Amino acid sequence: MSTYGSFPGSRPRRLRTTPAMRRMVAENRVHPADLILPAFVREGIGEPVAIGSMPGVVQHTRDSLKKAAVEAVEAGVSGIMLFGVPLDEKKDAVGTPGTDPDGILQLALRDVRAEVGDELIVMSDVCLDEVTDHGHCGVLDAEGRVDNDATLERYAEMAQVQADAGAHVLGPSGMMDGQVGVIRDALDQTGHEDVSILAYTAKYSSAFYGPFREAVASSLKGDRKTYQQDPANLRESLRELALDLEEGADMVMVKPAGPYLDVLAKVADAVDVPVAAYQISGEYSMVEAAAEKGWIDRDKAILETLTGIKRAGASMILTYWAVEAARQLRLS
Repeated sequence: MSTYGSFPGSRPRRLRTTPAMRRMVAENRVHPADLILPAFVREGIGEPVAIGSMPGVVQHTRDSLKKAAVEAVEAGVSGIMLFGVPLDEKKDAVGTPGTDPDGILQLALRDVRAEVGDELIVMSDVCLDEVTDHGHCGVLDAEGRVDNDATLERYAEMAQVQADAGAHVLGPSGMMDGQVGVIRDALDQTGHEDVSILAYTAKYSSAFYGPFREAVASSLKGDRKTYQQDPANLRESLRELALDLEEGADMVMVKPAGPYLDVLAKVADAVDVPVAAYQISGEYSMVEAAAEKGWIDRDKAILETLTGIKRAGASMILTYWAVEAARQLRLS
């Protein structure tokens, strides 16, 4: 007992005394089913290719992607988000591989659906950045600017071929005005009413995308500041949110996750649809690099970052640690 005056009867430390106590009173828990694995599949390779800036992550072959999907199912992960990396010589100004039924992403969608069926939610990226020779998320006009409405026409075509290939969920990530509504109409008009849309509602122009550019062999010159959001803005995200919901989004996303937990919390408080957050490549690579230096405990840092994202309001988390984290969580 303290001899230095009166002490309140409530002692919060009583609920921190043992691991079992802390587990019992935990306010937020990450579950394997909360997790979605982003995965890259590259055309023309015979074995997986390591991504130098993302230790432990690879560009998959079609065969190794199928194995990764099975591992995700076995770990209890709910979904996989696929990104296709075509041969450089197939890229062009309008992103033809993105609407080719035999493009690498569409082939991968068919592969994964054939391998795991409905045991895993198969998601696909609806964007042109991986398949254009200029690396932008849309079609360029004569002055080299991204043409919003011409891009929407391409997104509608991409949505149809991805749905035909078996995607359960489409993730339009290009931040074009009206993209959710156009894709919803395209899906409904082609008999794909049951395919869901995960809207990239708040996608910021972030410095943390760097390693992803290597992962998708991006051809980008310049930046995407004219269509991705300014990191300084929060109210703008709520405006984007209202538009996406009005246009028919089934789920919404904040990307990146860690630097934008305040935005994530605001979005989660405002909606009654599932909210996703994408823990992006730079977030992943920072933890991996610091752990490699011995500066942090890697496993604890992974679970702490995921818990923070969950606490901020995410019901789903896209993370490159999805399978590994799911396995850790099942053992804990």
